[in-house]
Parts: sequence; structure tokens; C-alpha cells
Amino acid sequence: MRTQVVIIGAGPSGLLLSQLLHLAGVESVVLERKSPDYVLSRIRAGVLEQGMVQMLEKAGVAERMHKEGLPHDGFTLSVGDTRLRMDLKGLTGTPVMVYGQTEVTRDLMEAHTARGAQVIYDAEDVTPLDFDTDHPRVAWKKDGVTHEIACDFICGCDGYHGVARASVPEKAITTYEKIYPFGWLGILSHVPPCDHELIYSNHPRGFALASMRSHTLSRYYVQVPLDTPLEEWPDERIWDELKLRLGEEAAANMKTGPSIEKSIAPLRSFVAEPLRFGRLFLAGDAGHIVPPTGAKGLNLAASDIHYLSSGLIEYYGEKSSAGINAYSAKALARIWKAERFSWWMTTLLHQFPELGRFNARIQQADMDYLASSKAAQTSLAENYVGLPY
Repeated sequence: MRTQVVIIGAGPSGLLLSQLLHLAGVESVVLERKSPDYVLSRIRAGVLEQGMVQMLEKAGVAERMHKEGLPHDGFTLSVGDTRLRMDLKGLTGTPVMVYGQTEVTRDLMEAHTARGAQVIYDAEDVTPLDFDTDHPRVAWKKDGVTHEIACDFICGCDGYHGVARASVPEKAITTYEKIYPFGWLGILSHVPPCDHELIYSNHPRGFALASMRSHTLSRYYVQVPLDTPLEEWPDERIWDELKLRLGEEAAANMKTGPSIEKSIAPLRSFVAEPLRFGRLFLAGDAGHIVPPTGAKGLNLAASDIHYLSSGLIEYYGEKSSAGINAYSAKALARIWKAERFSWWMTTLLHQFPELGRFNARIQQADMDYLASSKAAQTSLAENYVGLPY
């Protein structure tokens, strides 16, 4: 077998890359170690920057998003006694789109099925080979049979625990990491949201977020210690805690119901440098992780794919290596800005046990400054809706 680009990982970043390359006449094969149902079962982010919306439009998979997605012009911040609505559209001219990652992935899967794309699911023992030469290969097993494909480039879109980054020699890569001392306990429930926009709240008992996937499907989070057993949080306790942390107005409008998904996600910041190793590229969670506080994870993956797809299309269309040579530096410049913003939002909105009363004063001072300064609000809004590619 031979193709031009092998993409490891059939999540939204891998499928988006494959779709954009296809529309430009570049061949690719996607390898995924899990089944399609497993890929769609992953519950992830739901806030899309305008840049990602435009990329989905360019990929020809935005029709359902525009029908069912929820454009949001702002969101509410609540810290201490200060409650502030951030007018994203008024401050930047740009809204965000609430549309779940599962739905983005589903739309991309359907587009791949419609065009008969080569997406190989349940591919075991995927191994990138010879990516430090001009003749890279990828091997894998399927139903007990070993396969191999030759290619020009390998793109690792296979997540934090994937094989792409793990295949890079340790001395060739530098990593930066921060582990936060808490996690997010999240629930998904078939109830209408308590507000038409997101609410981020820092309460003395900890962070809480009121989010949504649709007018009838809500996603809520509360901050909990990392070692919290999930069984200690039955649905009733979660709803009671949300009402306390989100405040009286949200509590009065909150509809409760049984959870259809419940999990605890750790928070970390992580960056790998560089993102290119010969003819192997890393994109999305394979190269970086952000805390979910700033809604940047999926959107950062999309900006990686913007730079990477542009570089590969330029390589094949114009016979120029300029774009792929610049990929790592361009992507990392935007990644670190998003890491900074996500770190700042996390420090603003969470209780850090080791910082105590001092941190509470700093958080309140941050909120007071935001409430009194349009420049500060604009800076937050610009970062939240997404810095330009």
C-alpha cells in the first residue's frame, strides 16, 4: 500500500485534516485503534471559536452545525460578590458557537463515509517507521494480520496517550507540564440549561460551570479533589452543589434530572516541542493539553490542522516546503498564548488549597479590575473567542 499522508487518529483533528487534504486533491489514509462507536462515545468540549467554525465550513461539514448549534454572544463570570457578563460579540465583533465535539466528529465521519475515504478502525499496534528518512512507513495489525503502508508524511493526531509522540526519541523532544491539584466532576443530563449562556463561577466551595450541548441537553461541572471517588457523588449531591456554587439566579432556573454520563477529568497543562520530527508531525492533544477552563482544547487542535493542512497542500500544489517547515513554530506560538490564557482562567476561577486567603484576594482583585476596565474585558474576550491564525 502507498498513500501521500498517513494520519494516525480518527478524532476530530485527524478527520478534519483528512477532509481538507481530500478537497485539495491530496491522498490520505486514517488509522484509528478504536471503533467508530468508541470514538463517538467520548464526551468533550462544546465551545467552538469562529476560526474553527470557518474551518468546518471550508471542509464542507458545517450544515448541521449551523442548524443545531447555538451561537453565543457572551458568558457570565462570577467570583465572590462580583458577577459580570462578558459581551464577547460587543467587545470583539465575534461570537462563539456551542456545538459538541461528538457532533463535530459525527459530521466528519459522515463526510468520510459519503466519499468512501480510507479510515481503518480497530487498527492495533500502529507503529510509525523511518520518519527520520525520506521514506516513512506505518505498520499496524488488523484482525491478526500485519499491514504496512508507505507514505510521504505521517501526522500524529492520536491524542496525549497516542503512539505518535511516544515514537519520538526522548532526546529529540522537550516537554513542559503543570498538573493542577483538582479535577472537574462533569455530568451530562437531558434537561434544559439554567441560562441561555455559559456561567463560570468561583465559589468558596470551589469552581462550577453551567454549560450545554443544546436547548435540551445540559453539561455541568464542579471542582473536586483529584482523588475523589465517583461513587461519593450521586446525582442529588451534584445538583445540590451546583445550586450552591452557581448562585441563586441559576439555582432558581435549574432543572434537574438523571445523569446520562458522569466522570472526573484531571486538569493539566502540557506542551511538547517541537511538533515536527523529520516527516512526522504532531497535532492536537498529541502535542499539547490545556485545562478546559478557557475552552481551548479542540480549538487549538483546529488551529494546528489549519497550519498543517496549509503546509501539506502547499507542498503538493506548489512544490514548496515553506509551509511544513514553518508548521511547528507557527503552531507553538499560538499554543503558548492559549496555554497562558487557560492557565489564567484556571487560576481566576478555582480554589487552590495551598494559596488560601491570599489567592482569594487576588482573584477578587482580578474580577474588580475586569468589572472596571473595558480594556481588560476586551483582552479576555479576544482570547476567549480565539486569536487569529
